[in-house]
Amino acid sequence: MAATELTPAAERVLEVAGKLFYARGIHAVGVDLIAGEAGVTKKTLYARFGSKDALVGQYLHRRDVRWRAHVHAVVGDVGDTAPADGLLLVFDALDSWMRTMNPRGCAFVNAHAELPDGDHPGRRVIAEQKRWLRDYLRELAERAGLPEPVELAGALLILLEGATVAGSLDLVPGAVGSARAIAAGLIEAQQNP
Repeated sequence: MAATELTPAAERVLEVAGKLFYARGIHAVGVDLIAGEAGVTKKTLYARFGSKDALVGQYLHRRDVRWRAHVHAVVGDVGDTAPADGLLLVFDALDSWMRTMNPRGCAFVNAHAELPDGDHPGRRVIAEQKRWLRDYLRELAERAGLPEPVELAGALLILLEGATVAGSLDLVPGAVGSARAIAAGLIEAQQNP
């Protein structure tokens, strides 16, 4: 989904919609509420986004952009640390994101549960976001010279996703930290077969 220049009114709509969709759920939030909270008419909302489905897609895209920027900021270029530590820093990024941006769990998983139509614009964003994370983990594993980067990336993705769900449900105290410890063991096993 290409980034486009939004008018101030469209920015307000997207910001309000994002907060409402995440807090209440996509189906629980109608365009009347979004328009009212953003201080625009429904006509303006539809003129800027075309449909609620397109607005949902833009909301998820915007959240994905922020998540990726957050991960890159935490992981950075790893600097003087061992290259494999970049993989563990993704867990640190998730931990800080969950404390500040994810009290209700993963917005993408939540949205996926609400969007059964595989052709929905939001579903495409969700799939791309999860593929990006898996591929980024693989790239970090390759940079670290680990022998099975594809398999490791898949395992780490499962750990990250599971920690997100378990943490948001308060099922496992310190879920992300626990997942990080398991990830460290998997990385060590690849470093020292």
